[in-house]
Amino acid sequence: MAGVNAQGLLQIAMNVKDIDRAVAFYRDVLGLPFLFQAGNLAFFDLNGVRLMLDIPEDGRFDHPGSPLYFRVADIQAGHAALVAKGVTIEGAGPHIVHRDASMELWMTFFNDGEGNLHALASEVPLKM
Repeated sequence: MAGVNAQGLLQIAMNVKDIDRAVAFYRDVLGLPFLFQAGNLAFFDLNGVRLMLDIPEDGRFDHPGSPLYFRVADIQAGHAALVAKGVTIEGAGPHIVHRDASMELWMTFFNDGEGNLHALASEVPLKM
């Protein structure tokens, strides 16, 4: 029996309560490239993977979404930009969550205003 042969991730769904407020956050605060909106659905481009914001109509899908970890080159600058735009930061701000011989993994967590927790993440190479 052959496998499914999935070729990658096409789309991620993120539940929201207010589509206009959510579009403004993901477009204007996070700076994600906005693709289009169709009623209570809005789509963004995450480097070839679509992010779909959705007001769920079916109760089976009505729950907070899985955290999204947005890659940034400079975690301190990304954190400062979120704070400047009034985003609710969870915890103490940017911190190291993992270190190995080649890099440090930094994260800072934030709320999107729709009940979803997300993070900025930065892999910082160690100088050898």
